[in-house]
Amino acid sequence: MVTNFDTLCGELEKNELEAPNGIASPTTYGQLLAIYLYQNDLCNAKFLWKRIPPNILSSNPEIPAIWAVGQKLWKKDLAGTYQALAAFTWTEPVSNIIRALEEKVRERAFNLIGQSYSSISIDTVIAMTGLSKEAVLQACRDRKWELAEDGVTVNPTPPTQPAPLHTSSEDQLFKLTEFVSFLEN
Repeated sequence: MVTNFDTLCGELEKNELEAPNGIASPTTYGQLLAIYLYQNDLCNAKFLWKRIPPNILSSNPEIPAIWAVGQKLWKKDLAGTYQALAAFTWTEPVSNIIRALEEKVRERAFNLIGQSYSSISIDTVIAMTGLSKEAVLQACRDRKWELAEDGVTVNPTPPTQPAPLHTSSEDQLFKLTEFVSFLEN
C-alpha cells in the first residue's frame, strides 16, 4: 500500500502528461482525482474532472463517485462528504486513498471544532465527523474534551499549535543585508 501520496501524485501527473493520444488510463485518472481530494487541492481536482474524456467517465462509475465526494468537499458539506464516501464500494488502488481521505477529512473536522467552538452539541460533532455517538464520545475523551453535565454538549479545547518561529527585526535586517550584498557581488 502506497502511503506517500505526494510521490504517487507526481508519478500519476507524469503518466497523464505522457499518455498516448493524451488520454491516460481510468486508473490513473481515478487515483489522481482521489489524491487531489486527499491533498485538499480542490481546484486541481476540478480541472482534472473537466479534462477526463467522457467515454472514460461513462465506462468507469468509480471516477464520478470520487468526484461526488469532491463536490461535497467543494461545498464544505461534511455530512454529505461522509455519505458520498460510504455510497460506493471502492476498488484497489483507489480504496487506500479514499480511506486516507476520510481519515484526513475527519481529522480536519475535529481540528475545526477544537478551534471554533467552546461548546458544541454531540449531534453536531457526529454530523461533522461521520462517526457514531460512541466513537465521537471516545474521540472526545482521547482529545481530553469535557463532556458537559447535560450529556448533550461537549466543551472542546483548541488543538495545540507549534509556536511560530519569530525572528527579531535586527536578525531580519541582517539577513536582508547579507542577501543584498550577495546579489551585488
